Amino acid sequence: MILKTSSLSALWTFPSILVSAFVIAWGAEAAQFLIAQGLALAILAWLQTLPEFAVEAVIAWSAGKDPSQTHLAIANFTGSLRLLVGLGWPMIYFVAAAFGWKRHGGKFIDLELEREHSVEVFGLLIPILYFVFIWWKGSLTVFDAIPLTASYILYLWVLWKIPPKEETEESLEDLGTIPRKVLALPPMKRNAAIWFLFLAGGAILYFSAHPFLESMLSIAVSLNVSTFVFVQWVAPFLSEFPEKLSAFYWARKVRTANVALMNMVSSNINQWTILAAMIPIVLAISAGELRALNFDAHQRQEILLTILQSFLGFLLLLNLQLKFHEALVLFVFWLIQFVVPEWREAMIYVYSAWCAAELLRLVVQRGAPPAWTGLRETLAHRFAG
Repeated sequence: MILKTSSLSALWTFPSILVSAFVIAWGAEAAQFLIAQGLALAILAWLQTLPEFAVEAVIAWSAGKDPSQTHLAIANFTGSLRLLVGLGWPMIYFVAAAFGWKRHGGKFIDLELEREHSVEVFGLLIPILYFVFIWWKGSLTVFDAIPLTASYILYLWVLWKIPPKEETEESLEDLGTIPRKVLALPPMKRNAAIWFLFLAGGAILYFSAHPFLESMLSIAVSLNVSTFVFVQWVAPFLSEFPEKLSAFYWARKVRTANVALMNMVSSNINQWTILAAMIPIVLAISAGELRALNFDAHQRQEILLTILQSFLGFLLLLNLQLKFHEALVLFVFWLIQFVVPEWREAMIYVYSAWCAAELLRLVVQRGAPPAWTGLRETLAHRFAG
């Protein structure tokens, strides 16, 4: 079988994606000592989700010209979010658990988050709650872009107020060789080097992402993968590939696995807010009129399933931990809906039941969950006076 030129471009685009992921991750590692770690990860998430934004924008533009294509916009949006929580989060945990198995006496670790990570945890909740309203009314409009964008701006503003991490011997030991060398530079050269890493990695990603996705689409077509399956699962997996590389890079160090998880959570927030806000705007520009993205019964089901999965992820992180059984079940539940699509309606009830059980546990337990306490302490300390 002779592959098309677009397929062969994978030979250079795939290594380019690898390089860009590591370069951007090095920039974020160094930047967390100059700005808040969460803000550095938010910048990282923006750069990493450029391919996903590009894919979704192309699909939304096509839907503006041809309303029959609107189901693909929802398929890509929901598929990418479910991949992050159902595959990305567990991957981070199991990579960290595998590398930390021996040093923890042959036991599964609990992936511990820091108190300031409460901002990211609750930053995930706000757009999820708003999407319950979007699901209820059955449409996504340009006017929905306003509160979604506002929630993301609020999230960034809170992160901006958090001070950078202190440079300690232990924290510097967790860094790779290049970030350590960057931080050892004089202030002006150090800042320039960090910006260079972000910009260089972003540029490589920008120029290689589209041909990379096209090459993968060409290969998928040659393997007889359906358009819907490609748009919902294959395209999001490929467009989120840089995030998963960065996550693996941090998770294998075990102590920085929480940074990997927060990188993924930041990408979740990015997609629930700005990516979702972009869809009706691009759709309206393409159509030349204000047109709502109306959901049919199947699309409403996809959105509800995605909401419940992300809400469950939020509930599991309220204790500022991710445990073995939690990561395992998140993965198994995602795998079931991927392998057996006709069970998705049943999985809505499964996710709902687990969410209800977690909410009941919160009610009966004494005291506020650690993430809520951490959020209050972070906000009180940073915004006092």
